[in-house]
Amino acid sequence: MSVSPSDNPEEAKRREAELAMRQKALMVLLDQDARQRLMNIRIVKPDLALAVENYIITAASAGKLNRALSDEELKQLLINLQQPKKQFKINRL
Repeated sequence: MSVSPSDNPEEAKRREAELAMRQKALMVLLDQDARQRLMNIRIVKPDLALAVENYIITAASAGKLNRALSDEELKQLLINLQQPKKQFKINRL
C-alpha cells in the first residue's frame, strides 16, 4: 500500500497505522520461513499475498489460529487459496 500525495495527512496516518498493525500481527502469526515466503509472494503476486494475509488475520481474530503457522502450513494455505488454472483442450479436425 502506497500513500498517494493527494491523500490528506489524517488518511495517510491511518493507512500507516493499519499497515503497521497488519505487519505486527503477521510477525506473531507466521514463523520466520513463512514470513519470508509471504514477502517473496508479495513481490510477484501482491493480490494473492493480500488474500493470504487477510485469511490469516481473520482466522486468528476468530480464534481458529492459536499459534504461528509454519512454512509447510503456509504452502498448503497458498495451494488452497490459489485459483485453479484453466486447462484448454484442443480438438483437431
